[in-house]
Amino acid sequence: MRGEHPAVMAAAALLALTAIVSVASSENGPAPPAPAPAKTDQPAPPAVATILPNHEVEGILGRQVRSSADENMGRIVDVLVDRSGQVRAAIIDFGGFLGVGSRKIAVDWAALHFPAPAKPEPPISLELNRDQVNAAPAYEDGKPVVVLSALGKLEPLPFQ
Repeated sequence: MRGEHPAVMAAAALLALTAIVSVASSENGPAPPAPAPAKTDQPAPPAVATILPNHEVEGILGRQVRSSADENMGRIVDVLVDRSGQVRAAIIDFGGFLGVGSRKIAVDWAALHFPAPAKPEPPISLELNRDQVNAAPAYEDGKPVVVLSALGKLEPLPFQ
């Protein structure tokens, strides 16, 4: 009986070898495919909101600026912030009459003094006088910014 079924024995050996090879290759084979990406049609989570009471905040654009001698210095039309988010200067629309002949001047933020909230809005005061502000160069978009400091000195504004 031993020599009678060599073909059956060879088939059984081949089947056993195939089973061993397939088990070994599945253990070391490629990783299973990554899961499908999450659906993008789902709504985004809601944004976090902070409520600021009116008595704690106020807008400054358009606010009147007066000197310590109570001279009209103009209105704040813009605020300059450096790349770190630090407020550096206020742009004041200075001089002129009804918008004609006025110039924009960059004034150091530290030179401004904000009064306590009141109704009607009190003006923001500036430590500089009219002659100091009049001598400052005009602020122009796209050009280097020269800031009039609280001491009346002109300083380039270094943006980081």
